[in-house]
Amino acid sequence: MPPRLQPQRLPQPSACQCLRSRPQAVAEPHVFSRSFHKSPAALERNKEAGKAPVRRKTLLRRDMDAWLAGPGFRFRRSSPGSTNYLSAYDKEGNMRRWPEREEATQRARETEDAREAEVVKQEEAEGVDEAERASRAAVRAEARAKRIAEARIPPKERLSDLYPFPLNQAFKSEAVLSEELREELYRQVVVRKMDLQGVSAAYGVDMRRVAAVIRLKTIEKQWIEEGKQLAAPYNEAVLAMLPTTPLRQDGSNMVAHESINDLPVHPATRQQLFYPTSESRNFTREDAAKAFSPSLLPADKRIPHPQLVQLERWNAEDVSRTERLNRFAEIEEKEHAAAVEKERKQKEWKARTQRTVQGRRWDFKFQDISAENVGKDGRSSKGVGHRYGMPHTERKRGEVKIPTSVE
Repeated sequence: MPPRLQPQRLPQPSACQCLRSRPQAVAEPHVFSRSFHKSPAALERNKEAGKAPVRRKTLLRRDMDAWLAGPGFRFRRSSPGSTNYLSAYDKEGNMRRWPEREEATQRARETEDAREAEVVKQEEAEGVDEAERASRAAVRAEARAKRIAEARIPPKERLSDLYPFPLNQAFKSEAVLSEELREELYRQVVVRKMDLQGVSAAYGVDMRRVAAVIRLKTIEKQWIEEGKQLAAPYNEAVLAMLPTTPLRQDGSNMVAHESINDLPVHPATRQQLFYPTSESRNFTREDAAKAFSPSLLPADKRIPHPQLVQLERWNAEDVSRTERLNRFAEIEEKEHAAAVEKERKQKEWKARTQRTVQGRRWDFKFQDISAENVGKDGRSSKGVGHRYGMPHTERKRGEVKIPTSVE
């Protein structure tokens, strides 16, 4: 078979082979590169004319400068009460949900000017002196500026206005807690000593979020006492760019921040189950819970706020609002007293059954455990090692997975 490489293309052996070879310079390949702002046509023309290269703006840069001087000028300063996302504006820089924003501001100015002229004319007719007129004019000017500023506040954002990236419709900016609402949550829990469950139900905030707000506010108060500097301007700037859940202080209805009664998935309900039942039987949620596990509570009792279910039932029964609130307050007091009693008994049981040995770095706690507490099948929660888990038996060979009888 003839060789693939021709003999004349093979490297010829050198007549002299030295121990040390002198390194030869390797020619680097020429890579054409130019800056972003240089146009190749302009560089070629300047090179032929013998002139220095002129830096000209490309089309993209010219479009960017035109946008900054035109529609993008509105984004230099954020509008009060608005998230100022790109999806809320059109290509000309007009707000989609408030196309008559300039007209509304102009109408507010004209209305205030007419009102001021009428008041001045009335004061001249009444013969008010100059000092009194000047003081009244100062008060009216402050109120006038406040009313005009309120007229500039755009309406509340729509769902289509909460997309920061117009090309990514899968990402929507969610609302965050306002600073006033955080302070109110801290005051209710720390100052008024209310429980997390009641505060969560009253303000429509999840219990885990309320606990996180309390922890962060506690650290913030501690830093203020220690004289540490806080990033308050950064906090205000971020809150100005995001939709916030306000605190209603005028007696109106509270705005729910999120869903607070979502049911967590219990591990006992993740396994496959065949449970035969009669068609004439009323299969309730309690029956479903007992089918999965004897110790599993129904969905009405496993939700974070089961008292809200009873509140809705009273509402469906046409119970008056005052009566519903009184019953709700009684239930809250009973649950709080039961929780305090349970905590007291738990402390007494630990003091009676546990022994604490002081160590140099740690304290060791010892508790008496009986081997008979594991139960007949060894799966009792009182046994040692229960917290490490026990494997399920439905995957074992020979296990009967279909019920053999109907109760």
